[in-house]
Amino acid sequence: MAFPLKRAFQRGRAWGRMKGPGGPGALIVPLFRPILRRRRLVGKVPVPGPGLGLRSGNLEVRLARTAAEIDAAQALRYRVFYEEMDAHASPDVAARRRDFDRFDEHCDHLLVIDHELGPGAEGVVGTYRLLRREAAAGIGRFYTQDEYNIRRLMQGHQEIMELGRSCVAPEYRRHQTMQLLWRGIAQYVQHYDVSLMFGCASFRGIDPDSHAMPLSYLYYNHLAPVGIRPKAVRERYVDMRRLPASEVDQKAALAALPPLIKGYLRLGGFVGDGAVIDEQFNTTDVCIVVKTDWVTGKYVRRYNRDDQDRDPSEEGRLRRDGRNLAQERA
Repeated sequence: MAFPLKRAFQRGRAWGRMKGPGGPGALIVPLFRPILRRRRLVGKVPVPGPGLGLRSGNLEVRLARTAAEIDAAQALRYRVFYEEMDAHASPDVAARRRDFDRFDEHCDHLLVIDHELGPGAEGVVGTYRLLRREAAAGIGRFYTQDEYNIRRLMQGHQEIMELGRSCVAPEYRRHQTMQLLWRGIAQYVQHYDVSLMFGCASFRGIDPDSHAMPLSYLYYNHLAPVGIRPKAVRERYVDMRRLPASEVDQKAALAALPPLIKGYLRLGGFVGDGAVIDEQFNTTDVCIVVKTDWVTGKYVRRYNRDDQDRDPSEEGRLRRDGRNLAQERA
């Protein structure tokens, strides 16, 4: 089946936390936050959620339907974030062996289910957490606001969506699984007319200098246009310019990028200003922004190919595309 992101993200059509590991983070938050406003739905009758139910072999992607399926997603997140990636669990999280927070009840949970393991909770092998503007109003903020000022993203009444808590069981970390997740996100975006996606994506470890090359590369080549640029909150701001631009080896920087961040760049994604250290989750975070009507077929084709570094020409395309789009839209 053709990868449908192009259809989902085309301008003029109906379009229907990301954090690699992501968690509650520190409790330091901006003193002033934009007030969440519910989207205007004048003359529009609310519709049921997207059906999804996309299949590829024994794998299916769909939204969680039961509390047991959400619990299975939280259990998978715990195994990946706390057992595999050495996040620091609170007593409650450790006791339950579940990664959970107060945002979960307001989010939609996108699941990949292996039907060879079971049709429901027992088959959950991948997950993404999706939080739209209207749903975020129920809790008063987005998770990302713990780390970034997103005032510019929240201007107007268009639908925006936060991506987060992305993880896949180790034995399923292959192209088929990520393709299914993105096909599911594409249908969700189409259904809810989402115009902009954002969230925190992570480098493993809390020493930004160990990621000096890729952080510097992202700043110099993929910084979001001013009009939609998040900025790390003052108390947590870490300058991404760890190296002068002249010392950035772009091929080495691309090779050092986590696959998730690389995938967002291929979809036309940008980064906010400043990294953030998340000591609880043992990560260095950047804020990713993808404006869905900027996504064109060339990004879809790149994402749909094997996610390996193929040759130096890829770095040039990513660099030029990001720079040209930024200049075009700034």
